Amino acid sequence: MEEKEKFMKEALKEARKAYNKLEVPVGAVIVKDGQIIARAHNLKETKKDTTKHAEILAIQKASKKIEAWRLLDCDMYVTLEPCAMCIGAIIHSRIRKIYIGAMDEKTGACGSVINLLEDYPSNHKVEKEINILQKECETILKQFFKKLRKTKRCKN
Repeated sequence: MEEKEKFMKEALKEARKAYNKLEVPVGAVIVKDGQIIARAHNLKETKKDTTKHAEILAIQKASKKIEAWRLLDCDMYVTLEPCAMCIGAIIHSRIRKIYIGAMDEKTGACGSVINLLEDYPSNHKVEKEINILQKECETILKQFFKKLRKTKRCKN
């Protein structure tokens, strides 16, 4: 198994944690020197806080771990294409590269709806690679929203 698939599987473990909490199943891990230094999943519903996306939480944990806000030698693996808020944080935290599982045709900000990685004038450029374990990342999201529709909890 390739390293990028290994780390995306770890992000999927985080997505499953979110799924089990009735959170949109998105997971993220941050890797430095071949080791996971932070992992997180969505907690927006649990914490009643719009900013509690997996990517933001992982960045906060990684910064705390290495005691720096600049994550220059770090890569992020995330199961779903980040939204504008999250990609903004990824750019500003100086993450080197982002590996994305599934693209988000509704709110994706790395090429699906907009592409802030290319269109945002910044002194730091984040590399990206998409469709890492795409099928698995898409499946957990589809299962989650199907389940929500059955319970009529989904409002959008």
